[in-house]
Order: sequence, then C-alpha cells, then structure tokens
Amino acid sequence: MPRRTIDITVPDLTGKRALVTGASDGMGLGIAERLAAAGAEVLLPVRNPRKGENAIARILKRVPAAKVALRSLDLSSLASVAALGETLLEEGHPIHILVNNAGVMTPPDRQVTADGFELQFGTNHLGHFALVARLLPLLQAGRAHVTSQISIAARRGVINWDDLSWERRYHGQRAYSQSKIALGLFGLELDRRSQAEEWGITSNLSHPGVAPTNLLAARPELGRSEDTPAVRLIRALSARGILLGTVETAKLPALAATDPAARRGVLYGPRGLGNLSGPPAEQRLYPPLRSTDDATRIWEISERLTETAFVTT
Repeated sequence: MPRRTIDITVPDLTGKRALVTGASDGMGLGIAERLAAAGAEVLLPVRNPRKGENAIARILKRVPAAKVALRSLDLSSLASVAALGETLLEEGHPIHILVNNAGVMTPPDRQVTADGFELQFGTNHLGHFALVARLLPLLQAGRAHVTSQISIAARRGVINWDDLSWERRYHGQRAYSQSKIALGLFGLELDRRSQAEEWGITSNLSHPGVAPTNLLAARPELGRSEDTPAVRLIRALSARGILLGTVETAKLPALAATDPAARRGVLYGPRGLGNLSGPPAEQRLYPPLRSTDDATRIWEISERLTETAFVTT
C-alpha cells in the first residue's frame, strides 16, 4: 500500500524575516525551503559554506523567487554565536521567525565544544540559548515566533545537574536526552519570561517524531563511520511506511509551530501511534519539561556558562 501523503498549509509570510539553524541539509533545509516558498526572507546560518551554497541552490531551483541568504554560524562556538549576533544587529532588520533546529546526536565518545562543554549540551542547548540572547532586540522588534526543535528523546531522562558536561561518566544517549530537555525547558521559560516582562516574543516547542533524517546518519567527524543497526532499521521501516515518518513529514511539526496562529508554550509533534509519525498536532509536555523550577535553574546556569544575559530594548 502506498504511503498516504501528509502535508500542511504554510500561511503567507511575505515581509517576514526567518532564521533557521541547521538548514544546510536535511530537515532544516526542508523547513527553510517551505518558509521561503511562503514568501519569507530566510537566513541560513551555516558552519560549512559549501553546504550552505548547495542548500541555497536547491531552494532557488525549487522556489525561483525565494529570498534566501547565508550567514556564518558554528553553534559549538560561543564566539561564532556572538559574531553572528553582532552582524545581524548591525544589519538591524527585525526577525519574525526563529527555528532553533540544528543539533548533533550521540557521538560514541565524549567530545567537547570550542568552549569546553560536552558537544551535545554545548551545541544543541547552550549555542541556541546564547543565540536567542544575542538576537533578543531583533526578536523583540519582530515580535518573533521562536520554535525550539527538541526530540522524542526528551520524553525520558534527566538533567545531570552534578555533571552537565559528562566529564565523569559519559553516555551518548543520555547526554543527547539532556541537551534536548534543556533546550525544551529553555523554550518554555523563554515564553514565560516574555509574557511576564512583555518582550512580545512567542516561544513554543516541536519534535519531528522518528524519521531517517541526517541527524541519524553516519558522521565520521562524530566518530560514527557508518550507520548503526538501529539507523538501518529506521530507514527500512520508514521506506515501508511502517510506524515511522519520513524526512518530509519530520519537518511538519516545526512548520506548524511557526504558524502565527500556533499556541505559545506548547509542544507540537506527530499525532500518530506513539507520536512517531503522522500529521502535526499539539501534544502534552513530556514529564521532564514540566518543572518550572528546573526551567529557571537551567536558564540561570546557562546565563552563567555562556556569559550572556537577556537585555531587552
């Protein structure tokens, strides 16, 4: 039986400026392309210029009238995050949509960022935390909609408060879960603080379900020289339309979450069996994301670790 086509309508975004991290390939590229097709000017902040140029070429091939541009960003370097913030602040254009999508997943051995943080925590969470702090005046000016892409891995797990960088006993999957829990807590706390302090920013969360995205692929630079048996199983099930989604369906929850009509402070994900695939819908927050005390704690720790503060206009 052929797989049923799943899609959503993205509203007209003409005149809006969007920034999507991790948009040089895979799911992030798909999100950027759909936002551009809806009329938004889309910025692709990338680490690899060649991949970025290829991404721009693909978008323009499919959407010839697209307004897309590259910027330089390495989320594993706080200096790079600060440099992008300075560049965009100098440009002075309001940002209306920010999708915190980029991420790294489960290197088998512990790796660290340029600033000495465990790679997943430093890239997936701290990099995005610092980016939002640096861009806060532009997000306020655009009354921005911020969507942070977490993972079904945040459904379980905890923040390793006593060893956030996993120096004593590294576990790749648990560290990945922690990074996505932290990002989710941050996204929810961002919305609470925006409402309390009248920043004008709307923040929510999304997750893609389970699909054979580039995040799962072999990544020699992360120590994965080939696909794992689990990844091969995911590819096989997805290709047969069994339980799991595709790269095309995986991008839909984030797109639904960026819709101006999307609700703040909620989680969007696939509504199929086990929330693994299917059309996007609002979902109940995962248990590790429900503590406002944890959200406040991770915010304060992240401010200290990144040496950034949320200074409003």
